Amino acid sequence: MIPITSVQDIDVRGKRVLCRFDFNVPIKDGIIGDDWRLKAALPTIQYLIGQKARIIMMSHLDRPGGKRVEKLTLAPIAMRLGELLGKEVKFVDETVGQKVVEAAKDLKEGELLLLENTRFQQEENTNDSEFVEKLASLATVYINDAFGTAHRKHASTYGVAIAMKERAAGLLMLKEVENLSKLLMDPPAPFSLILGGAKLKTKIPVIKNLAHFIDNLIIGGGMAFSFLREKGVPVGDSLVDETLFPDIEALRSILEENNVRLILPLDAVITEEIGEGVDCEVVDIGSIPSAWKGVDIGPATIEYFTSVIIKSKTVFWNGPMGVFEVPPFDKGTLEIAKAMGKATERGSLTIVGGGDTDKAIKGRHIELSHLSTGGGASLRFLTGEELPAISMLKKRR
Repeated sequence: MIPITSVQDIDVRGKRVLCRFDFNVPIKDGIIGDDWRLKAALPTIQYLIGQKARIIMMSHLDRPGGKRVEKLTLAPIAMRLGELLGKEVKFVDETVGQKVVEAAKDLKEGELLLLENTRFQQEENTNDSEFVEKLASLATVYINDAFGTAHRKHASTYGVAIAMKERAAGLLMLKEVENLSKLLMDPPAPFSLILGGAKLKTKIPVIKNLAHFIDNLIIGGGMAFSFLREKGVPVGDSLVDETLFPDIEALRSILEENNVRLILPLDAVITEEIGEGVDCEVVDIGSIPSAWKGVDIGPATIEYFTSVIIKSKTVFWNGPMGVFEVPPFDKGTLEIAKAMGKATERGSLTIVGGGDTDKAIKGRHIELSHLSTGGGASLRFLTGEELPAISMLKKRR
């Protein structure tokens, strides 16, 4: 595991502490749809409260494009955090400026302040030095607990860490690094890597880096049709990215060299049009009509994938098995989630890498070894590449 300085390794008692969290949660009409990421941050916040730190919190929300978008204000998050903590969370509707400076200075020991959405400032994404200085001047200690943004060189995740001498990782960041590192350090065999969704390009480096560890590579979701079509299998009007065929061909050679079994769908749920209540049917792979598209894995595939998963000692999963947002095309994803739960019960190391996949786990009483808060960050971590924000938290000699 990467040696990282923990918030528990440094003295924060009574100090003003600037904390970067990942409060990027769904909000509609001022109502938070899922507060999972807020709850994941509570251990670090509660530790700092216990240390009587003066806590200044910041986060991004969605992609407002460097301008103020009222529906993306963090005001509802401040209110919900206050409810979860049983303690007032003060809120200032700016990220930097005199109002922020005064609010930070007025904090008493154990009090909390949440700044406005960092991405309301264009300087956030560009890691602007002046913006960094304004943020860094608010406190003497910097804590990063936002694993979901650790792969980005933004002002609040990277620039501030450089600018501040005292810096450390929050408890969630440490938990993420510890669990994902298990997949890079001789994980128990057999190891099954499950990848779904539509974005194959971002997952190819993960496959390459883990090839010498994995025994089974299970491919579902939209990306499966690119693998099938590259092999000459007709897939009708299903999602295919022909530009990735050379990468898939090279990948097959890597899998063969490392004795990795490539597992692709046996059947698929197909439809002519994606939407609730549309006509659909199940066909064998290779029998999809030209005007129809695959939108989920079929029952034979679910049974096949499940049998491999529950026999595995290590499983990592990222990406849904179909058009998960539109029932009934979520069935394959939900069944794989259940299989992950069964593998956990049998004592396997089971990790789900965030993104849309976590929606199949949450609220369904499925136990895992670890559910990551960062989809893109977890994938980047598993490529073996050092993430910028984490690199700044490494223990110094």
